[in-house]
Amino acid sequence: QVQLVESGGGSVQAGGSMTLSCIASGKTLPLNCMGWFRRGPGKEREGVATAYPLNTYYGDSVKGRFTIAHNKAKNTVTLQMNSLKPEDTAIYYCAAAGLVSGGTCRLMRIPDFPYWGQGTQVTVSS
Repeated sequence: QVQLVESGGGSVQAGGSMTLSCIASGKTLPLNCMGWFRRGPGKEREGVATAYPLNTYYGDSVKGRFTIAHNKAKNTVTLQMNSLKPEDTAIYYCAAAGLVSGGTCRLMRIPDFPYWGQGTQVTVSS
């Protein structure tokens, strides 16, 4: 089993920054793709950013503001979030997939990620 544990959530004012971190443990496969998804209030879970591991992909709403970094050797992934907006308020989930292609990683399809963290709340106030 692979366990993912997130850290770094909390509250911040609009325009601020926050970093989320995730580490995988257990019987870890080579985790080719790690990333972040989020579910905002009343919204469905959506892809935020993924990394394969040096090729990075972003959702349109976060491009230019968020930066993902995946260390495949350490099975960690971080998400640096800058210029945060109230609409970024959500539960953020770390996700990982093993032997998948870069194309699959780029698509950010929820069923392609078998491993998930419990989620961490990010609240951005205006």
